[in-house]
Amino acid sequence: MKKLLGLVLVLAMVLSCASALAEPITLTYAEVNPLDGTIVGEMAKAFKAKVEEVSGGQIIIDIQAGGVLGSEDQILDNLLGGGNITDISRISAFALTQYGCDKAKLLSIPYTFVNEEHFWNFAASDLAQDFLLEPQEIGLPLRGLCYGEEGFRHFFFKNEVNGLEDLKGLKIRVSSDPVMTGMVSNLGAAATTVAFTELYSALNTGVVDGAEQPIANYKSNAFNEVAPNVLLDGHTLGALQIIITDNAWNKLSEEQQGWIMEGAKAASQVCRESVAKIEASTYEALAAAGVKVVEVEDKAPWVEACQETIKANTAALADLYQKLVDMQ
Repeated sequence: MKKLLGLVLVLAMVLSCASALAEPITLTYAEVNPLDGTIVGEMAKAFKAKVEEVSGGQIIIDIQAGGVLGSEDQILDNLLGGGNITDISRISAFALTQYGCDKAKLLSIPYTFVNEEHFWNFAASDLAQDFLLEPQEIGLPLRGLCYGEEGFRHFFFKNEVNGLEDLKGLKIRVSSDPVMTGMVSNLGAAATTVAFTELYSALNTGVVDGAEQPIANYKSNAFNEVAPNVLLDGHTLGALQIIITDNAWNKLSEEQQGWIMEGAKAASQVCRESVAKIEASTYEALAAAGVKVVEVEDKAPWVEACQETIKANTAALADLYQKLVDMQ
């Protein structure tokens, strides 16, 4: 009887351990933009679908979109301060610049990428992998998984703006990024820091006169309601990346990490395939809504105006920046 009881207890322990092992791992994924109608939303959905498929449900991706977990800066501040507000996040590729990532800064330099193909040549290169792992090199508790893009970033305004000369004195919203701040100042406007989650209100109340975003994000966040004038200057490609915290990465086995990387690869590919389609439908919808869109025909004066910021932010990594430029 004692032996039988012992076997029963052992079996119960084995079953308990097996049950514990079978419990899926849930990783929270933060996205500041809406899921529907955005390139970053399509990326998030593709990442979730692929990870859950290849893991057989062992890893669940819980997407928290629409900024419910805070702005990009708030999330990064939390993670880098030891918080656990999320495990995975989609961020602007240059967001880590303010935390000491100098390589990341190069991706935000105005008028660096001549077209999307130029960017994807970089994203598929060995150089991109060095950029993604830069946080690890400088001791930040996270790493990049993949790159993506949201199309080129453009300015939009409450009132009509037709060219470079009209920017003088306008208050233009920027994130807390020295490159973007410098660029806006070089163009003659007043760079004004406002959290992304507060931008609609800031435009509506006149705290700022304009801002800049990829066109899909402009529409999906309804900025056209309060700033119906778009100026297509394409100053910066909306490069982005998906990051994962060390806490989340280190609790995964090597096989599980491989599943995460498969998800990242799928997300990057979906992003590349989605940009042109989503942008085209966005422009159609904006035209129907009466948004005025002005295209900058000659960018040379804009590039010239930004030379101070371009040179100041590439001098320390001039050779690396040249490699980036030469990938077109």
